[in-house]
Amino acid sequence: MLTFAVFVYLLFTIAIGLYASSKIHGAKDFMVAGRSLPLYMNFTTVFATWFGAETVLSVSANFAHEGLHVIPGDPFGFAACLILVGLFFARAFYRMNLLTIGDFYHQRYGKSVEVFTSVVITLSYVGWAAAQLTALGLVLSVLGQGAGYEWLTINRGILIGAVIVVFYTTVGGMWSVALTDMIQTLVIIVGLLIIAGLMANMAGGVGTVFEAARDSDRLRLFPNEGMASWLTFLAGFLTAALGSIPQQDVFQRVTSAKDEQTAVRGTLLGGSFYLLFAFVPMFIAYAAVVIEPEYLAKFSSEDIREIQRTLPHIVMNMTPFWAQAIFFGALLSAILSTSSGTLLAPSSLFVENVLRPFLPGMSDKRLLLLLRLMLLVFASGATYQAITSNKTMYEMVEYAYSVTLVGALIPLALGLYWKGATTQGAVGSIFCGICAWLYVMYQCPEFIVPPQLCGLAASLVGMLLGSLTPQLISTPAQPATASSSVST
Repeated sequence: MLTFAVFVYLLFTIAIGLYASSKIHGAKDFMVAGRSLPLYMNFTTVFATWFGAETVLSVSANFAHEGLHVIPGDPFGFAACLILVGLFFARAFYRMNLLTIGDFYHQRYGKSVEVFTSVVITLSYVGWAAAQLTALGLVLSVLGQGAGYEWLTINRGILIGAVIVVFYTTVGGMWSVALTDMIQTLVIIVGLLIIAGLMANMAGGVGTVFEAARDSDRLRLFPNEGMASWLTFLAGFLTAALGSIPQQDVFQRVTSAKDEQTAVRGTLLGGSFYLLFAFVPMFIAYAAVVIEPEYLAKFSSEDIREIQRTLPHIVMNMTPFWAQAIFFGALLSAILSTSSGTLLAPSSLFVENVLRPFLPGMSDKRLLLLLRLMLLVFASGATYQAITSNKTMYEMVEYAYSVTLVGALIPLALGLYWKGATTQGAVGSIFCGICAWLYVMYQCPEFIVPPQLCGLAASLVGMLLGSLTPQLISTPAQPATASSSVST
């Protein structure tokens, strides 16, 4: 019965995608919903940027196992990212009237930097999209095997989930993402709050759960094991807070707003609410430990995928049918709302900033077709990664945003706020950042400073040296700086 209810919900999601296709009249509608979303829709799309599989399954499990100090990136880093974007980037992005984040690099630094950063950002999405598809496969396999369908393994679930997400995203584009996010955010909020209330009642009250978490040191935010642990904590936070700023899905959701003020407000509201609501699945996970302490052993299992199964298994074993239906509806909503964006964003970026310059004179109709084809190609790569990788969702996401932290952040931030940034500086920043990150990660794995912090520092040095030394690479005229784009 539960499997049937979930199947009906998935059909409903597909129907939304089909309806959204009626609003797609060109590439702009497909990529940024025609820049027409009101505040409530812009808010839900921003909130849904990262409230997906990782937050509900992986982060909650890590919290139940060890506590807040092992999850600096999510929710703290991601919430900080959205707030920083709302304060310092949203207005500039909207006023520049760009379709992709790659368009900024083109205007500011020229074609070569545009192509390279677009490829880097696109590749960073493989792990992020794979994490969402892994979660879809996990949920479908838990449901299927619970109903006696032993053939429904995680990998088969991944394939089924990928087909569903790809279908409604391909036909509806950003309109599909926005409409499903709006409905799914409501399901997420109501569903998880109901489950949290039920679990709290079974555990003896909210206060009992908080007291148990505090007594077990789960509420300690900062590490206390020395310099190495502090550097690891800082690296996790900055990877999410800064590395996710130069991402197409953030850019796409911000600039889909109907006006500049809505873009700023929607981003700030989405980031703030994300920080607050991310604690709900953590509460659910630890309430289960309070009710049945033996679940703590499952959260610390050496089987990485089994850890991510734990919360769904808890709900299926400890709650009545109606609660299970609500939980899995909320969980699937969270995963689907994030998955669609992680497939649409890199496809849009790659087509607009890597392929389109080599296909001059392309009509809008052909461009729309190319966008949909590229989405299928990217989804295939992400599906393959999801099936073959044994990393946790948290690890996939951290790796994904490390790439953009060391290879795209400094050219973006200094390109907006420093008139002295040059194309030569951007090239130096990208080269130094990525090389330092890769060298430390593979050649010096025991180095006390995490690879992404080394890469970030090298990226900044590369920008400064490249911009302040004699220029061998020309920079486009009329650079797009914050002083020219954000001034009121």
